[in-house]
Amino acid sequence: MGLQDLFVTPLYIILLSALAYFIRPYVTTPETKKYFLPALWVRFFGAIMLGVIYQFYYGGGDTFTYFNLGSKWIWEAFLEDPFIGLDLIFGAGEVTPENFQYTQHIYSFGDSASYFVVRVAGLFDIFTFHTYSSTALLFSVLGFAGQWAMYTVFVKYFRKQNRYLAYVLLFLPSLFFWGSGLLKDTLTLGALGLFFYGLTDLVQFHRNKILSVILVLTGFWIIYTVKIYIVACFIPSAIVWIFYLYQTRLKNLIIKLLIAPVVVTLCVVLAGFAAIKVGEDNSRYSIESLAYTAESTAKWNYYVSNRDEGSGYNLGDFDFSPTGLAKKFFPAVITSFFRPFIWEARNPVMLLSSLENFIVIWLVLAVVLKKGSINYISSHPILILCLFFAVFFGFAVGVTTYNFGSLVRYRIPMIPFLMAALVVLNYRKKKVEA
Repeated sequence: MGLQDLFVTPLYIILLSALAYFIRPYVTTPETKKYFLPALWVRFFGAIMLGVIYQFYYGGGDTFTYFNLGSKWIWEAFLEDPFIGLDLIFGAGEVTPENFQYTQHIYSFGDSASYFVVRVAGLFDIFTFHTYSSTALLFSVLGFAGQWAMYTVFVKYFRKQNRYLAYVLLFLPSLFFWGSGLLKDTLTLGALGLFFYGLTDLVQFHRNKILSVILVLTGFWIIYTVKIYIVACFIPSAIVWIFYLYQTRLKNLIIKLLIAPVVVTLCVVLAGFAAIKVGEDNSRYSIESLAYTAESTAKWNYYVSNRDEGSGYNLGDFDFSPTGLAKKFFPAVITSFFRPFIWEARNPVMLLSSLENFIVIWLVLAVVLKKGSINYISSHPILILCLFFAVFFGFAVGVTTYNFGSLVRYRIPMIPFLMAALVVLNYRKKKVEA
């Protein structure tokens, strides 16, 4: 970041705030209206602070790799020849004689997931004159759009808890920090929110089907391109939710008992089919190589963490076979949900995360001690989706990350679903809501 940021970014804050002000009546209700602009502004703050911390505390990182060794060269190409610049953004991502002088400098060129972030940053750079903090603001808008969509879904289900849901979905520090800057996490978190919004509209609310299909396909495409393992965890969770939702509509108890085994079998088969199909397009996450991927990722992260005197953790000795992974299921989930503990924090960022984790622990204990939680979950199938996804995803990142600094970022997709479920269960009314 430089002097250019001091002049361009304030202008973008004003323009984006004015645009949000005019959009607000169309995307809010009387209960949620007051949260819209403040939630956007904290994401502006998070996007800028992420850049500041990466530059002055970490001395660099992914966000500046995408910018200085990525979108910068798309901007240079655009200034020299707009057609080459646009081809680098929207093209096939192949090296040509025309673009070689630029692609040779792009660190992530050839890595479709990382280069997708560079493409988006390159597109935004055209409008921000390659200004880091302004481009980060536009990323934060994408993340905010998905988070607001997710928030409105939960408010549809649990209108009386809109205030508590706002706290954990819109103003949780880890979400507006890691989910607002120029990072993969911002794009996937925003896309997941849009995907979730479109899916619930299609399955349960049956409103604007065309828009819902567009949101589902767009969200799925972004997540699939950037972080495929989020899809691998979310699809089985959504399948469980959909089947349970339609099963609960049956009134006859005998029919329910007869259908239940079929539903469970179909869930397992379809979830396995979804994972296999995901793996066909990315061999690294295929069923055959999943154990190897988990083992190599975990060992590398742990090695780097210890080498750099970082914040590594391990789950004990075990083999990464299906049986070995199953034995570490609960330790991995507990790590993703509750760690780092306060005494494990090694820097200010981890300390803030550990304080959030303390809130998670308190909410979990409150829900466990509160009577009727199981019955409430069974009467609100959307909570089943939330908890299944949180558990599946928590296991996936907990068993492979082995570094608290990375874990804080990687678990971001599950945090909204986990926190929404916990606050709904903890602050539910005695009378079941419609």
